[in-house]
Amino acid sequence: MLSQPFSVSFDLGGGREVTIGTGKLARQANGAVTVQQGNNILLATVVANKEPKEGQEFFPLSVDYQEKFASAGRIPGSFFKREGRLSDSEILISRLVDRALRPLFPEDYFCDVQVLITLVSSDAEILPDALACLAASAALAVSDIPIKEIISEVRIGRIDGQFVVNPSRAELAKADMDFIIAATEKNLMMVEGESQECSEEDLVKALQVAHDAIRIQIKAQQELRNKVGVTTKRDYTKPEQNEAIKAAVTAFTAERIKAIARAGSSKHDRSDAFKVLKDELIASLGEEADDKTKKHAKKYYEDLQWELVRDMILDDRIRLDGRQLDQVRPLTMEVDPLPTPHGSALFTRGETQSLTTVTLGTPLDELLVESAAKSDYSKFILHYNFPPFSTGEIKPMRGPGRREVGHGNLAMRSLKQMMPGNDYAYTVRVVSDVLESNGSSSMATVCAGSLALMDAGVPIPKHVSGVAMGLITRGDGKYAILTDILGDEDHLGDMDFKVTGTREGICGVQMDIKVDGLSMDVMREALNQALKGRLHILDGLYECIPAARAEVKPHAPRMEKLIIDKEFIGAVIGPGGKVIQEIQKETGTTINIEEVGNFGEVSIFSSNKESVVKAVNWVKGIVAVPQVGEVYEAKVKTIQPYGAFVEFLPKKEGLLHISEISWKRLDSLEGVLKEGDVVKVKLIGLDQKTGKFKLSRKVLMPKPEQKPRAEQENEASEETSN
Repeated sequence: MLSQPFSVSFDLGGGREVTIGTGKLARQANGAVTVQQGNNILLATVVANKEPKEGQEFFPLSVDYQEKFASAGRIPGSFFKREGRLSDSEILISRLVDRALRPLFPEDYFCDVQVLITLVSSDAEILPDALACLAASAALAVSDIPIKEIISEVRIGRIDGQFVVNPSRAELAKADMDFIIAATEKNLMMVEGESQECSEEDLVKALQVAHDAIRIQIKAQQELRNKVGVTTKRDYTKPEQNEAIKAAVTAFTAERIKAIARAGSSKHDRSDAFKVLKDELIASLGEEADDKTKKHAKKYYEDLQWELVRDMILDDRIRLDGRQLDQVRPLTMEVDPLPTPHGSALFTRGETQSLTTVTLGTPLDELLVESAAKSDYSKFILHYNFPPFSTGEIKPMRGPGRREVGHGNLAMRSLKQMMPGNDYAYTVRVVSDVLESNGSSSMATVCAGSLALMDAGVPIPKHVSGVAMGLITRGDGKYAILTDILGDEDHLGDMDFKVTGTREGICGVQMDIKVDGLSMDVMREALNQALKGRLHILDGLYECIPAARAEVKPHAPRMEKLIIDKEFIGAVIGPGGKVIQEIQKETGTTINIEEVGNFGEVSIFSSNKESVVKAVNWVKGIVAVPQVGEVYEAKVKTIQPYGAFVEFLPKKEGLLHISEISWKRLDSLEGVLKEGDVVKVKLIGLDQKTGKFKLSRKVLMPKPEQKPRAEQENEASEETSN
């Protein structure tokens, strides 16, 4: 097993040992570590440039997590048989690490930093995503790259009422809470996860358990850093400051910034006003002002705007659009705005709008979700699109980015809690197209998705809504919790906290914290304020459509699912698929058969209800066991002198003897039956030697009364004389 010169170990609980090592691999990186639990090994490396690029004005951090298929002894299923672009799962894990690491770097640090985390050995029962951030933080800890603190990340699952740190795959499958939580020794940094309608207090307990586990991991990283001998961090070039320009900017713009912020204007009006002020500021510097002076002025202007708007909210309890701190923007919503999709909804909250559609598909439409450890199929898919026109911008369309993947995943995890189980045969795809955006389009997606699912007739029992919360704090202890934040409030705030759920509990959470010292009391207050906002939006959802439609729309595919004994699967499929192909061709349906345990699940789809009924009856006939005494509708296949052969169940024929057709004696079937006729028959017996079915029609007919013998003899003699 892989070993390193320097290593430390700690116990996750239950004798599960995790080892962090460094000093042997990737030694030209600024920092490199391995994190091992069982057979699971992650390699994390970090490299940072010594100097920022000229003119750099933001922190360029990139984090990539990748799973090597060789780690699980597998070859990728792609055409090229090699790992390609990051999968959605890898992107989501990369985002979890990125969001936790980003606040650790100094605000004036603009050097390029690249963090690469690779799964090099996989363990079937150990989830690597819970260890990825630990590996990245440890690589930073043993490097000389300047970071303010060490962090770590754990998964918390609640299984049978008990919280478990980093549960196994098998344990997580039984969990009703699943959260990834990152923190420093003192403060929470990031929360992401889902639950089956947990309470706000349950979430707080999960955060506390996670923080205790994280502190142990931080201590282990500190021990490793001490073993390596890292005592100092590298110096870096800090942005040049000019106090004179800063004072001039404050004098010229401060009062006008306050006036614009207090105007309660719309997003674009406010943005235009701030831009005009910036242009006037630059013009006031004079024609002799060089590019460096203008750059300083723009930077100080943006900093001053950030500071003054925060102070306005904290001191005057006034928001940029004039709302109260706990007020949700006006809501407008409707279902079925589009005639062709199987379900659709338009949800508008203030200046944020989502047009969402639902498509119902067959099991053949399931999504393959492939990772190094395993491949799964998902029957519930949600895609989130954020076109540039939603913010009035022009950008190249290059497919979904990491932001789209992350926001879509939060909405998917939230709505998934209400989706029907595996007995629901449809594959369901939800697509949210954001048409306008000014704050939390992901929460609009949750609301629009809930409406569209009910409009499509997907039997979700409850609506799910979501609201984005913000937090602004100051060193004097003042803080303000904001409900339904604007895009500008997200930018200037210290916390972005999205909560989704039903009236009964929380379904999803995504939180990023940029402030030190967030207490659990403030967290509880934020959660309770989020609950009020969530309930307000839920009232609107229920008013729009109170429950899922009883049936899918006429143009949506109809679906029936039959559970048959395992032994009949072959009979339904037929040799070489002959039978199932015939059923599909004759009925115009799509049929999918899946073996589940000792049973077969037969899913039948068609946009025509009669086609579904016909196929269902056909399959039922194949799997039905003929019962003596049962009555069947039979179709005449061939006529013989001695009777008619009829098909009374699909592919099951029997002889309807001429003596069993009528109580009256028949010499032939001419004028009585012909091929194609449908008659009711009763199964009266089974020949044990030949296996042939004995059928009767006459037993279902009234038996004529028996005439006296003398009368029968007279009738016979009359016929003879005639």
